[in-house]
Amino acid sequence: MSPDPELVDRLSVTILGTTEDDPDHLALVRRAADADAVVNGILRQSISAARAGGHSWAAIGEVLGLSRQAVQQRFGAALAEPVEPERRRLGPVTALDELPELALAGRQGWRTVGAGMLFHVVERTATQWETRRVLWRKPADAYQRDGWQIAVRAFPWLYLVRDLGLPPED
Repeated sequence: MSPDPELVDRLSVTILGTTEDDPDHLALVRRAADADAVVNGILRQSISAARAGGHSWAAIGEVLGLSRQAVQQRFGAALAEPVEPERRRLGPVTALDELPELALAGRQGWRTVGAGMLFHVVERTATQWETRRVLWRKPADAYQRDGWQIAVRAFPWLYLVRDLGLPPED
């Protein structure tokens, strides 16, 4: 499987930035490592979304050039997100019913802070929250206006939340 040359060019330009003719090689290593972490995060989120969409480990493995077993071993355990004391899992939810469930949780003072296959991780707060899901088509920061904050980057989605400043409902 050969990478898209246009994608390679864009990543190279991003990593190189505005370097001089004689670049700082250690700075390039740091930037490449940062890019690798971001791309691997997007890959994990994409796999989680594919699994939530009903795709098998075998189908995902075929796209990645790996066996079903190899892709499941590599990514299966990483899809589960730990839950902290003031957090809980909201689910099972799908793309079809997650927003009404997040709206109900938001009125009760729960704010989404993470997402995985068929669940959201929500955190208890002292106020009500509103949630939006948008397709990630531009830099994430472009969505932050009118009080909206980025809560979860779950490629290809961004989940935005806004504090309503109201006490939670019972």
